Amino acid sequence: MKKRQSSKKAEALASASRATARVNGPEPTPDPSREGMRQAALRPPAARDRFPSWEGSGVGSPALLQVAGLVVNRGGTAILKGIDWTVRRGEHWAILGPNGSGKTSLLSALTGYLMPTAGEMTLLGQRYGESDWRELRKRVGLVSSSIRQRMVDEEPAVETVVSGKYAMIDFWGSPKPAELRAARKLLGGLDCSYLADRPWGVLSQGERQRVLIARALMAKPDLLILDEPCAGLDPVARERFLLWLQALGQGNGRPGLVLVTHHVEEIVPALTHALLLRGGEIVAAGPVAEALTSDQLSLTFDAAVRLTRRGGRYALGFGGEFV
Repeated sequence: MKKRQSSKKAEALASASRATARVNGPEPTPDPSREGMRQAALRPPAARDRFPSWEGSGVGSPALLQVAGLVVNRGGTAILKGIDWTVRRGEHWAILGPNGSGKTSLLSALTGYLMPTAGEMTLLGQRYGESDWRELRKRVGLVSSSIRQRMVDEEPAVETVVSGKYAMIDFWGSPKPAELRAARKLLGGLDCSYLADRPWGVLSQGERQRVLIARALMAKPDLLILDEPCAGLDPVARERFLLWLQALGQGNGRPGLVLVTHHVEEIVPALTHALLLRGGEIVAAGPVAEALTSDQLSLTFDAAVRLTRRGGRYALGFGGEFV
């Protein structure tokens, strides 16, 4: 059975490759000089000074997270089908796939919000079912639309940031002076110090996203998960976020990054690996240069597409157009 499935996958991949070649022609060779210039432009001056020192736990397995044979079934539907995936310290991953491919379900399972049907999960050296996942979440920064929708309109941004230290929504109690200083410094690192005393309800989409990023960093997490963080951002706000992401990913001792996105142009050079999902299964996983190809993306999105790279950034062509 496995041999027949592998043969079918190989035939599908070959078919996508032929279709890609017919529509778009051969892939161009990247221009090293342009790539170097683009990477230099992505490094803001003194990026290492934009964020507080990072210590994290730095203990346990060299793997930040590991899943083996992960299966999630709901209502008779298979959402995840035997996922095997490992994120090691020093790696930064992008997760791509169409709607319904299982991206958000995978993250929900990893953070303990969705119970798996079968398989094993280990997060920061702790095995699922043998550890308190609520405490473990304090070591994982999470930015997602589900968190954004649960914030309290009256809460000042600086308190929203402080709440990240305790993995708490609607912070209660009085923040300590040291916590307020740390929260304001994080907001400053994201160029939004002016938002500190503004209530959540009056912030724009882009401003809320920056506040949530600062919140996710408040506990100095070992792993930072960004679930479609650019959704709803205008082009300028999106590019500013990607510049920040590049700076964070280049810093020594910073958290491991996992970025979930639909768009290859959001994969900055700091992201080292890519995981491609389709229908709850892995199409490709590994270093970006190996996993992110026209053939693999054509198979992932069930369409003949062509991937190009220019100046360290990617674009996706479909039917002669780029998206």
